[in-house]
Amino acid sequence: MIRVLLVDDQQLVRSGIAGLLALTPDIEVAGEAASGEEAIGLVDELAPDVMLLDVRMPGFGGIEVLARLSELGRLPPTILLTTFDDDEALLAGVRAGARGFLLKDISLERLAEDIRRVATGGSAIRPSITERVLAGVRETRIDFDCLDPPCRLTVRETEILRLLASGLNNREVAHALGTAEGTVKNQVSSILSKLGVRDRMRAVLRGIELGWL
Repeated sequence: MIRVLLVDDQQLVRSGIAGLLALTPDIEVAGEAASGEEAIGLVDELAPDVMLLDVRMPGFGGIEVLARLSELGRLPPTILLTTFDDDEALLAGVRAGARGFLLKDISLERLAEDIRRVATGGSAIRPSITERVLAGVRETRIDFDCLDPPCRLTVRETEILRLLASGLNNREVAHALGTAEGTVKNQVSSILSKLGVRDRMRAVLRGIELGWL
């Protein structure tokens, strides 16, 4: 069972999403928060597998929540939710550690699929906004810790990084390459070490900035 923390300042939105997710047999809403401050406390209390986090909330918004939990080293795999395309928030969210960015008008099937993907180490960014993320990263200097200059990746590691950029988790990468999941896990660790970053999303952003993707 994938345990989800749902964070949105609007009760109606929380009720609607929780009601939809109740229809899925392998996902449950373990808790709800109406503010960013409340969300931070519940992350410690509930240890959710995935957090669905509203970008725009009064006071402590989604980006601030991401930054605070990242700073504390307690950020769970997180999908940002919004009612409109917001390139600036998307870039800020990805840099702060978000694994996904979805519009609230998404279907239940897609939402459930992306929750599962993020829970197993993948990412969930819709293709229509991915291109804008890539363009934004190419135009701006990244602002997180990384190794500079980085160690060059092998051909296979670059191939794996490209698959990670498409949102695949270790199991899906292993299936695509016809290799063992454990082998992929070791190669992903090598990629993170060579780039001097702490997670897959930052590895992808670093790869884009370096022109390797």
